[in-house]
Amino acid sequence: MKRAQPVVRAFEDATMRIPIADINFLYEVQPQIRKSVKYGQIAASIKEVGIIEPPVVVPDPAQRGRYRLLDGHLRVDVLIADGVTEVVCLVATEDEAFTYNRRVSRIAVIQEHKMILQAGKRGVSDERIARALNVNVDIIRRKRNLLKGICPEVAELLRDKHVPLNAFGELRRLKSIRQIVAAEMMIAMNRYSVSYVKSIVAATPPDQFAEGRRPPVRGVTNEQLDLMAEETERLDQEVRGIEQRYGEDHLDLVLAAAYVANLLDNARVVRHLAQFHSDILGEFQKIAEIQKAA
Repeated sequence: MKRAQPVVRAFEDATMRIPIADINFLYEVQPQIRKSVKYGQIAASIKEVGIIEPPVVVPDPAQRGRYRLLDGHLRVDVLIADGVTEVVCLVATEDEAFTYNRRVSRIAVIQEHKMILQAGKRGVSDERIARALNVNVDIIRRKRNLLKGICPEVAELLRDKHVPLNAFGELRRLKSIRQIVAAEMMIAMNRYSVSYVKSIVAATPPDQFAEGRRPPVRGVTNEQLDLMAEETERLDQEVRGIEQRYGEDHLDLVLAAAYVANLLDNARVVRHLAQFHSDILGEFQKIAEIQKAA
C-alpha cells in the first residue's frame, strides 16, 4: 500500500504585519481602476469594517526582507491612499506563477443573501452593510428578500450560480414546479441573464403562473405563445437527452485521449506522424497535453 503524501502548506501558520514600503506590487494600479465601482466598494468596505481578507505575499528571493504581493493590490492601494504604513498579510510558501484571484470563486447572489441575513442576526443594520459595500441600501434590502416567493429546490439549484438580482423577480411569477423547470433550463444552457429568464417566462403556459403574477402580454398572440411553449418543451427534451448521454460520451472521450497520450509515448509512431502526417501529430499533441493536465 502506498503511503499518503504529506499535504504541503500553502501559507505560513501565522499572519505577519509588514511595512507596505517593503512590498513590491506585481503590477501598477491604473488611475481608471481607482474610478471603478469595484475599487469604490473595496475602499468603502475598508473604511467601514477594515480589511477582512488579508493580502497575500511571498518573500522576494532577490531582495532579502522584501515581499512580492500576489493578491490584494487594490486593498493595499486603498491603504496607501489612506496613509496606512503597515498591513497584516498571509505569507505564501511558494511564489505561484498564476494569480491567486484565478482560484477564487466570486460570491454568488444567494450566498450574499445568506451573509446579509447572518449579519442582520448579529445586529448589523442594512445601512451599515450598504456603506461597507458602497451600494444603495435598497439593493441590500432586495438581496435580503431575495428568496421570498422562490421555492427551496430552486434556491438549492442556483445557490452557487451568478444569477442577476432581477432574474429572481421573473422567477417569482411562476409556480414552484415551473420555477424548478426554469432553473434546470438555466443550468443546462449555462445562461442566467434576465433576458433568458424572461424568455422562459414568456413561454410559460397560463396555468403555471403564480396567482396574480402573470405579466401583461403586449404584441404577442396566443398562437405565438403556444409556439414558444412548444419550442421550449422541445428544447428541454433535447437538453435532457444530451444530459443522459453525457456520461457515456465523456467516458469515451477520456479513454480516447488516454490512448492518444500513450500512442505518443512510442518514438517510432511519433517519427512516422512527424514525417507523413504532421498536421495530425499537432492535433494529437494538443489532446495529449489536455489529458496530462487533467
